[in-house]
Amino acid sequence: MLQLEDIRLKDGTMMPRLGMGTWFFGEQFRYQAREVEAIRRGLDQGIRLIDTAEMYGDGGAETIVGKAIQDVDRSGVFLVSKVYPHNACPGKIVTSCSETLARLGTKYLDLYLLHWRGGIPLQDTVAAMEDLVARGKIKRWGVSNFDVADMEALFSVPGGEKCAVNQVMYHLGSRGIEFSLRPWMKAHGVALMAYSPLAQGGALKKELVSHPVVVSVCARNRINFHQLMLLFAMRDPDVAAIPRTSNAKHVDELIKGLYVTLSEGDWARLEEVFPAPDRKVPLDVI
Repeated sequence: MLQLEDIRLKDGTMMPRLGMGTWFFGEQFRYQAREVEAIRRGLDQGIRLIDTAEMYGDGGAETIVGKAIQDVDRSGVFLVSKVYPHNACPGKIVTSCSETLARLGTKYLDLYLLHWRGGIPLQDTVAAMEDLVARGKIKRWGVSNFDVADMEALFSVPGGEKCAVNQVMYHLGSRGIEFSLRPWMKAHGVALMAYSPLAQGGALKKELVSHPVVVSVCARNRINFHQLMLLFAMRDPDVAAIPRTSNAKHVDELIKGLYVTLSEGDWARLEEVFPAPDRKVPLDVI
């Protein structure tokens, strides 16, 4: 069973580094059994973090997760879900969170994220999140798709500094956060959770898959493209990643790939063709 060091959040809680994403889960009934199987396989293999959202499949993904964990010790699973921006206010968030909890079949979330910044004032969202903490419906909260200016705005309102996590796109072909956002988050104790670490949904995936250096590094280390991508996202011990797959065999492959160690030369070759930016670039979002 795979064992990785956890990430210590600012409240002292240990968050698993490897999770399972559920984007597109619960959208078609014919795939539900395999989606449940994939999550259960991950849990069996030692993955303890599951990420979902009320947006995914209009709650269908949360229902899938609920089915997958119904016979699992709740204390051994770190559950993350996300709320729509238009529901992230005191008048609506309790309902949204309660419906999420019902679909998941649990009494609380380990982490609740604002899916992206919307029109609700941040001070209202922070107050709403803190109310959920007080009610025992969530343990802590964070954000998703926030760039530096958004994080600064968040920290300027009362309680904003309690933000535990920022979930953003991050992979070999999307390294923009390394220039300014990642350093800012480290300085303020906000953990990074990388979504789309396998470049799913990204325009660069075709270029990445076929790039000669990527192909040669994969061949030399006897790994596939997705295994390489996950290795990149998790090379920093302070980064959590949530790859998504609905195939149980692919879950096994991803975990197997994490036992591979790339040479400094291979990392240098990848760095040369897909370098981190030397200036601020717009935040990648899908």
